[in-house]
Amino acid sequence: MKPALKPTLKALGATAAACAAFNASAATVTIATLNNPDMIELKKLSPAFEKANPDIKLNWVILEENVLRQRATTDITTGSGQFDVMTIGAYETPQWGKRGWLSPLTNLPASYDLNDVVKTARDGLSYNGTLFALPFYVESSMTFYRKDLFAAKGLKMPDNPTYDQIAQFADKLTDKSAGTYGICLRGKAGWGENMAYVTTLVNTFGGRWFDEQWHAQLTTPEWKKAVSFYVDLLKKDGPPGASSNGFNENLTLMSSGKCGMWIDATVAAGMLYNKQQSQIADKVGFAAAPTQVTPNGSHWLWAWALAIPKTSKQQDSAKKFIEWATSKEYIEMVAKDQGWASVPPGTRQSTYQRPEYQQAAPFAAFVLKAIETADPTHPTLKPVPYTGVQFVGIPEFQSFGTVVGQSISGAVAGQMTVDQALTAGNAAADRAVRQAGLQK
Repeated sequence: MKPALKPTLKALGATAAACAAFNASAATVTIATLNNPDMIELKKLSPAFEKANPDIKLNWVILEENVLRQRATTDITTGSGQFDVMTIGAYETPQWGKRGWLSPLTNLPASYDLNDVVKTARDGLSYNGTLFALPFYVESSMTFYRKDLFAAKGLKMPDNPTYDQIAQFADKLTDKSAGTYGICLRGKAGWGENMAYVTTLVNTFGGRWFDEQWHAQLTTPEWKKAVSFYVDLLKKDGPPGASSNGFNENLTLMSSGKCGMWIDATVAAGMLYNKQQSQIADKVGFAAAPTQVTPNGSHWLWAWALAIPKTSKQQDSAKKFIEWATSKEYIEMVAKDQGWASVPPGTRQSTYQRPEYQQAAPFAAFVLKAIETADPTHPTLKPVPYTGVQFVGIPEFQSFGTVVGQSISGAVAGQMTVDQALTAGNAAADRAVRQAGLQK
């Protein structure tokens, strides 16, 4: 038996050496992304990419939204090169592109069909005409509601509700003994969590973050009215612990039948209409994001996009991956796996032209219009020195926006008054733009 064993061991050694050589040559692409359902689906389907590209191995780092933003910002500003692909948004991309921190996405193959990508998405992810990220999904905001609960109470949701109407509906829909809350809204602190929603509310109430001389405006009557409205509404008709709820928590509440209405990202439509993910799939109605004094800035514009930091040592492999993840082919894969209603929205005109999508997603045309009509250059009633609907497009916003978010979340939790929250927030915003040399 002994002589036969030698070649076997030798063969095994050769195989191991070959494997080691292969692993050494395989490029590992480390992807930082967030724990939203669309990104979880991307990870689930990614073995198809690895199979087609055996020389590329994907390493996933999936984080909660606020943590992702923190980690990505730290990585890019320190140049530590921990990530090869980052999921970033319409706020970071132009700023980081301008600073030379991201690789420009030029020379995309003809098969990618860049002209098919919705123009608002391309423009929002470019700086000086150069594209720095590819959109994974694009969203605006809208109102979701339970058609069955509205019918039971004899209510009718208008196509374009006002916030006064929303408050009246919420009062009538709340039935705490049955575990049904009239409204669910973001309360979790973060510039991209509660402040994304609150800023649209302030905009439509006629407010703005800064005047034209960069003086913070958080103690104006418009902010006080808007934030008092929000805090009172959540305390009266919102779920318990609303100050801890972000997008994902509210998605869970809405899809399990706990909310009568929810005002949030249009991307949620695909999940709420998906029978595999939602208990209310056949009961969801939708309308425009509410308005109050002005339609300006009442619905946001956001893209979650994939970008490659300049520090990545796997530029070509990373580019190949993000082309695949934002391609027409990938959209087809999601449709096959989850159904057409759940494909990543807002990125490609061809998605909206598909009869299968139009049929499965009754919200499709509405969402595309909301994305195309959101105007980051005129986000407020009064003129402002910044662009961005639900954010202020300057680097400092990330820190002071989060500080203001913490104060407002504190007001929702009853830890401080609205006046205290806004006074503290105003001081933080003023200090930040003064230190940045913006204030005139």
